[in-house]
Amino acid sequence: MKRLIIFVFFISCSGLLQAQSTRLIHAAGDTNYQRRGVAENLPVFYDLAKERLTFPQSWLSGSFGDFQAWRDLTRARVLSLLLTPPPECDFGPVVIAVEDRGTHVARKVVFSLNAWSRVLGYALVPKGEGPFPAVLLLHDHGAKFDIGKEKMVRPFQVSPALLESAEKWVEGGYDGRFVGDELAQRGYLCFVTDALNWGDRAGGGKDGQQALASNLLNMGMSLAGLTAWEDLAAVRFLATLPEVDATRIAALGHSFGAYRAWQLAALTDQVRAAVCVCWMACRNELLTPGNNLTSGQSAFTTSHPGLANLLDYPDVAGLAAPKTMLFFNGASDHLFPRAAVEPAFAKLQAIWASQNAAENLVVKLWPGGHRFSAAMQDAAFRWLDTQFKSQ
Repeated sequence: MKRLIIFVFFISCSGLLQAQSTRLIHAAGDTNYQRRGVAENLPVFYDLAKERLTFPQSWLSGSFGDFQAWRDLTRARVLSLLLTPPPECDFGPVVIAVEDRGTHVARKVVFSLNAWSRVLGYALVPKGEGPFPAVLLLHDHGAKFDIGKEKMVRPFQVSPALLESAEKWVEGGYDGRFVGDELAQRGYLCFVTDALNWGDRAGGGKDGQQALASNLLNMGMSLAGLTAWEDLAAVRFLATLPEVDATRIAALGHSFGAYRAWQLAALTDQVRAAVCVCWMACRNELLTPGNNLTSGQSAFTTSHPGLANLLDYPDVAGLAAPKTMLFFNGASDHLFPRAAVEPAFAKLQAIWASQNAAENLVVKLWPGGHRFSAAMQDAAFRWLDTQFKSQ
């Protein structure tokens, strides 16, 4: 009898709850529900989601009082968001080819970037007595994957097709100059290698970027994080070269290479200065329909999972303060529009000024678009000379 009463009570309660639920739905009569979730590759609620991005870990948030303590803590948090690094190993470098270029010597160097990837790089060594100031060159993205390191250093002992590809690329984006050779002529030892999916490490191309990024995430890694870990390894390798003055190492890049350059300056004290051309902006201003950041593909190369909850792009670059840093951008750059660049420059200036180091930071908008022109190069190289040649 007791079991029957309990069962009847359960049925009665269930029916009551169902009736109440049904009445609530019928009473609301709400037809204003989401009928579309995605527009122009963005969730329809992206404006609301962006309001949550307040970057609480920023030095400019006012939540931190000691810059060095903030930098140590924040650098560690950023490094953790690069996810799992590849295992390290001895570099084991071997020079496989040499070419005399008058003022300097070009070397093809094979070395182990990590235990999984033995790669090819170019080293340009000035003639004369070292040790020399050094520049880690970081190639661009450009949705052009058959060349990577060859965008920065004139390749040799390669196919005519590859040389032509490099020359055309440099003509379009760098006014016909191979930046590495320009710097080597000025007395800098330069080194460059390929990021994963470019040059000798190509294979996925543009259409394969999202699958590559997804597969790395499924392996507990990220494409942006792996690139950062490998760039950090390249700096360590450069510092071991006997001709290098390890106290005078700079990072230099255009576009994706610029992002990598300021990221390195932020994450390692081995990089003492950086030249960053056409990649600095505020995140929220880039997260707009039609911007390259919102189209996927290349965005994965600079997207660290979870970082947006802590820091804006200039906040990360601010970890490099008070080092000497140079940021150039084209005033009509379609990828990094002025409305996104100017507030980022202002944030950088505020960070450096807070450390009484405003003179160590150069920011400038140049006429033109997304390119590293000869005029920009000349100005950047002169600036670099003032940082390293006077030491």
